[in-house]
Amino acid sequence: MDLGLRGCWALVCAASKGLGRGCAQALAAEGVNLVITARGADGLHLTAQSLRLAHPGIAVRAVVGDITTPQGRGDALAACPQVDILVNNAGGPPPGDFRQWDRDAWMSALEANMLTPIELMRATVDAMAERGFGRVVNITSSAVKAPLDTLGLSNGARAGLTGFVAGLARQPRLAARNVTINNLLPGAFDTDRLQATLRGAAQAGATTLDDVADRRRRTIAAQRFGTAEEFGALCAFVCSRQAGYLTGQNLLIDGGAYPGTF
Repeated sequence: MDLGLRGCWALVCAASKGLGRGCAQALAAEGVNLVITARGADGLHLTAQSLRLAHPGIAVRAVVGDITTPQGRGDALAACPQVDILVNNAGGPPPGDFRQWDRDAWMSALEANMLTPIELMRATVDAMAERGFGRVVNITSSAVKAPLDTLGLSNGARAGLTGFVAGLARQPRLAARNVTINNLLPGAFDTDRLQATLRGAAQAGATTLDDVADRRRRTIAAQRFGTAEEFGALCAFVCSRQAGYLTGQNLLIDGGAYPGTF
């Protein structure tokens, strides 16, 4: 299927690895020009070079910076001639007990996982509407649908973003102008963050990493962890011309781990 995105420009945040990189790869395969951002220069430039080699017909611009800061957002937006597709993504806050989190911890979580995506949408969606096409994809978490007690910072910040998007996506000035805003809710994907979480659980439980990983896989109907490539494929479809009637939705991609009907 041709997704109808060739020649568009996408800003993909936290794209040097993991799910952000998977989204960038899938969009690049559709002929989308990219501005990719991340804090780590080495990893970001390696990803940019890989994308250029695999897809020589597109432009790939790498912007090193912290997207959660005004400077980082400004640099990323300045590098993109026009933002037709925005993929919001940022690392989740650390797990723990809410009794240990002070106001600074909460503000850091809100800045990264709620306020930054809102700022980037504020900077881009009206111009998308003027051009008559735009796609925003927010990478959140399956914990928005099934909160985990140790992920309170993430639960709170991402739930706030989810509520905000539910209203914004339904504004006629956007939806009627072919601008869609949707959230992707990943479950357990084989990324550096998951591996770090599994290592922490193994250390806390005085067991092996393999044992912790096997027990986690058994909680998933698919009996495996997801891949960044299949996550990116869903992202690309949600950005496609064919997905213009899909907006304001929270799309869970977790291999069947969530047990509910809705």
